[in-house]
Formats: sequence, structure tokens, C-alpha cells
Amino acid sequence: MSGHSKWSTIKHKKGKADAARGKVFTKIGREIAVAVKQGGPDPNMNSRLRDVVAKAKAANMPNDNISRSIKKASGDLSSVNYDEIAYEGYGAGGSAVIVETMTDNRNRTVGEVRHAFDKCGGSLGTSGSVAFQFEKKGVIIIDAEGKDEDAVMEDALNAGAEDFSNEGEAFEVTTDPSDFSAVREALEKQGYEFLSAELEMVPGSTVTLDEAQTKQFEKMLDMLEDSDDVQNVWHNAELFEAE
Repeated sequence: MSGHSKWSTIKHKKGKADAARGKVFTKIGREIAVAVKQGGPDPNMNSRLRDVVAKAKAANMPNDNISRSIKKASGDLSSVNYDEIAYEGYGAGGSAVIVETMTDNRNRTVGEVRHAFDKCGGSLGTSGSVAFQFEKKGVIIIDAEGKDEDAVMEDALNAGAEDFSNEGEAFEVTTDPSDFSAVREALEKQGYEFLSAELEMVPGSTVTLDEAQTKQFEKMLDMLEDSDDVQNVWHNAELFEAE
């Protein structure tokens, strides 16, 4: 068992909320722009772009939007200048948080991130203050409806996955970062569609929050994810759930 399934499910639900607000397409557009600048506009020759396109499809981003984003980035390379910056800090209850951003204005971004932490009982830390508590993994979420668990697990492991878990409504496939693209592409070729598919920062252990801390933490998540500069928020909090 992966040991981080509850966290992944929480993040996935937050991602779906972002999609409803339309923000996820803006964020993915930035990822596409950076990927194109680094490796060119052809997904067949650019593995990072290939992974971002898969993430976009999992988020139900229309193919036309994906194509337009690639064309815009490839035709306007000189003006694409996003810096990738990760901020680390502590949320309610001493939880560890990593905020990944892409920004064209560092001062604006760090101000927004610090404000979210300060406003919600947290504090922004220094580089390296919490990153050691996480490990980068490829995480693929597959809708479990109508699928045989043993068959999906066999396909995933044969594709090179290092872990598989059944989370009830979904199957979670975990890979080494270097194997992520190959595993994802192998499963795609077998006809699997993904609820999400991306490289994630997976916590080695979790911190359980009480009801009040959870409210603070969720408010901080909302504030961070409302920022166009924030791409991902990774954390080790187990949020309180009323029975």
C-alpha cells in the first residue's frame, strides 16, 4: 500500500474544484509554455510536454485548448519567461507544505504565498525546511468503476509500476519518477483513461489535524490554489472528516 492515498484523494478533489472554476486550464497552459520553451513544441520529441499533455487530458482540457496553448508558446518563445519556484512552509498543526509556482513576478508570488500561510495559522519556511519529508513519485489515478482490480494491477505492474492500491472509487498506480512516462504511455496504449496523471511530492508520513485545524488548513489551500501563479500544493496533512 502506498500510504498516501487519502492525501492523493484530497488533492484530486481539490483539482476537480479548480477545474470547475476554470483555473486548472490556466495553470496547465503555463506548464505547456515552460515545457515548449525547454524542449520544443513536438510532444513526440519532448517528454516533459508529453507528460503535461497527459495531465491536461486527465483534467478534461479540450484538445483544441491544448493545441492552441502549444502553438501560442511555440510562436512566442521570446516572451515566455516563467520562473519555477518552490516554497516550503508549515500549515496548521505543524503540517508540512510545499507550494510549486510558475511566475513572471517573484515579488507578487512570494507575497501571495506568505499571506496565505500567515492568514491561516501557518508560516513560510526556508528552502529545504520540509522537502526532506517528501519523495517525488509518478502517481496515476484510474477510475475503478467497471474494472477488475486484479487485471488493472497486473497491467500496471507489467508496465513497470512500483506500487498499486485500491482506494475504493479509484485505483492508484505509483511509479519511480524516471519510469512515469513509460508506465503512463503503456497504460494509455491499453485503453486506460486517467482521473489524474502527474509527478507528485508524496509525504513519507502524515500529520492528523483536528476539526479547527482542518478549517484553517482548507482555507489556506483555497487561498493558494486561487493564485494563478500556484501550480501545485503538496502537503502531509490528514484532514478531519466528521463521522
